[in-house]
Amino acid sequence: MSIRCWDELVKYGVDQVLQREYGHRVKAQPESEYNVSLELDLEQFPPEGEERDSLIKSISLLKRNALAAPFELAFSTQKQLSASGTGHGELLALHYRDEEAIYVQASSDRVTVIFSTIFREETDRIFGKVFLQNTAFREPISHLACQEFVDARRLPTIQSAPQVLYSTRDAPLELSHLPGLKQTEDVGYVTFVLFPRHFANPEVAGSTISHIQNFRDYLHYHIKCSKAYMHSRMRHRVTEFQKVLNRAKTEVAVTDRKTARYVPLPPIPQHV
Repeated sequence: MSIRCWDELVKYGVDQVLQREYGHRVKAQPESEYNVSLELDLEQFPPEGEERDSLIKSISLLKRNALAAPFELAFSTQKQLSASGTGHGELLALHYRDEEAIYVQASSDRVTVIFSTIFREETDRIFGKVFLQNTAFREPISHLACQEFVDARRLPTIQSAPQVLYSTRDAPLELSHLPGLKQTEDVGYVTFVLFPRHFANPEVAGSTISHIQNFRDYLHYHIKCSKAYMHSRMRHRVTEFQKVLNRAKTEVAVTDRKTARYVPLPPIPQHV
């Protein structure tokens, strides 16, 4: 696997995470032009069953497990700060995409995760703003856009979901000291506030990490779906308008037209 933020992951303990997950299967020297390689001995591969399925699933989660390193470090730091009762941990930056990054910082009572995302198109920025503002603040910008979130927040199973904050152009206070941040309208910042209940045990922490890593893809997937839905509605509305226009046309009675035709007269008989 090759990943652009590998050097940052090494600082956050990715080697220890991969050794814990894959053990001797991690090659000491990765393949050329790659950051990490797994070596599997097919002769010693587990037989079909639960053990093999578990190993295959673990291998498929290689990138997820690598990106989990800063989150696990932040969760561990939060527990240490909670014991001392005060302080903030180091701001962990993960530049995993061009011009986009994930920032993770632990404090005594929470772990803050900030996504910076770029909206390349004007329509993407509008859809993203509506989507995220309704998620974060539940403002009634559009009934159709926020109804899903209004209904979802009523479910008792997600009442303990993390707090979500959204801002454009201006970075959150946690990032205000960083140099070189873009301050343009196409930049958005999404902040998740994770409390200790969101990583209370390894199983819950693993689920939280998996879900939060998928946020960026989740956001842009819904933007694309929203655009596709709007386009389909526009095409449907144009079709309906065309039907109305066709019904408004006046019907013109059509009659058979006969053209004049020259018929020669019969010759006049001559009398003797």
